[in-house]
Amino acid sequence: MKTLVLIAHPQLSSSVVNKAWKYRLLQEEAITVHDLYEQYPDGKINMEREQQLLSSHDRIVFQFPFYWYSSPSILKEWQDVVLTYGWAYGSEGTKLKGKEFMLAISTGGPQAAYQAGGFNRYSMSELTKPFQAMANLTGMHFLPSYTLQGVRTLTSEQIKESAEQLALHVIRA
Repeated sequence: MKTLVLIAHPQLSSSVVNKAWKYRLLQEEAITVHDLYEQYPDGKINMEREQQLLSSHDRIVFQFPFYWYSSPSILKEWQDVVLTYGWAYGSEGTKLKGKEFMLAISTGGPQAAYQAGGFNRYSMSELTKPFQAMANLTGMHFLPSYTLQGVRTLTSEQIKESAEQLALHVIRA
């Protein structure tokens, strides 16, 4: 199974967790790591190139830090540009149908903050509904997400272990 991991982190060089995840995933032969901010520093997404990448992979992963209850802006722009009517959805838009889709998300806040009654009042499952709806509309199978929470308090060893766990999750999901 060929997997495409789309990384959306505007400051990846200063990220401890997402950078560790990226370098761990780069070690996997069946995984293509595609850093959107690196590829498109001007924010202008190449629709044809991205659609070709999607077409040539079986599993799609969005990897990002959770920003304002969603993803960094380039990932939304990517969705708007790449997932077009007639290609990704609509009566003839079946290019993603049957592919697998998952999220790999890091949060600064702890897990307890993301639940009913917690600081943010909603669970990660509730907050990621738009991504689940996108997968549904495009005919992709939404797989369980990999979420690492409370990243600000993690040790180097815990971050390294999270990268190993993510790689296993992406490969075996």
